[in-house]
Amino acid sequence: MSITVLKPGLLSSFQDLGRFGHQHLGVPVGGAMDSRAHRLANLLAGNSEKQATLEVTLAGPSLRFDAPACIAISGAHLNPTLNKEPIPNNRPLIVRTGDVLAFGARAAGLRAYIAWNGGIELPSVLSSRSTYLRGGFGGYQGRALKAGDVLVLRRSPDSARLDELEQELWKIKVYLPAILGLIPRSDIRVMRGAHTPLFTDASINDFLTTGYRIGPQSERMGYRLEGARLLMKSSKQLLSEATSFGSIQVPPDGNPIVLMADRQTTGGYAKIAHVATVDLPVIAQCMPGETLRFTETTLAQAQQLDSQREEAFDRLCQTLRPLRQLFES
Repeated sequence: MSITVLKPGLLSSFQDLGRFGHQHLGVPVGGAMDSRAHRLANLLAGNSEKQATLEVTLAGPSLRFDAPACIAISGAHLNPTLNKEPIPNNRPLIVRTGDVLAFGARAAGLRAYIAWNGGIELPSVLSSRSTYLRGGFGGYQGRALKAGDVLVLRRSPDSARLDELEQELWKIKVYLPAILGLIPRSDIRVMRGAHTPLFTDASINDFLTTGYRIGPQSERMGYRLEGARLLMKSSKQLLSEATSFGSIQVPPDGNPIVLMADRQTTGGYAKIAHVATVDLPVIAQCMPGETLRFTETTLAQAQQLDSQREEAFDRLCQTLRPLRQLFES
């Protein structure tokens, strides 16, 4: 029960929800850049949200299935095909022995997530199967996929009932709430933090009223932004403190950096704001060259949005119970 990597794609690595509890040892949390799409793909494939998915970036891989499987793809629209025939995102799909999954030109977004029912056989490192590329551990041999890699399926459906299973899957109606879909936003909602008053009023105004271009050096560790320089009222040394996904730190050059999944564990730069959790997937699906605009929200509003998203996931999980039961029978 395996899958052979024919082409690895631009950057394809296994990710889960992250490696928590080890930042004090210098180990980043990591995990999926777009946790929303990661969780969605898993639910649609009949998995728990914690199962590792394959995060593919811009140019997806080509994979040959040497055993049948049930898969789901969520996140960016990268024109996936099965045996050169188009297939949809956000649907559970049956793949048969010998089928080849591939991707075409990008239509929207940057990162797509492939989930397999039952997942892929991967070692757990510090309670996570996420790949930490800089550290060279986790995921598949601690690295992005290469041509010739062989991925071992943890579960494969009965070949004798594939047609029946496929028909049953197509009967399941998937209604995707807007808050769980790939919907680009023109503005990213941010909250002020303890360091915001350290910046000049003019810089805070520029940050909240002008656009910032995503620089070419942006990646899983952080998105470097180009635009109006952000200046502090005075040169002040800050104690290093733990970092978080979505904090926007400003180094001495005045160009802000949005900290992403593979961020460093601690940092001493002042942080002008923090991105609302619900909008982190929006940033993760943006490409270098695109423009981000920031709009202020409150902690209470951000928490409400996060609660609404979690409620949507809970409802979807209940709706997909018949799908999970198909693989339990």
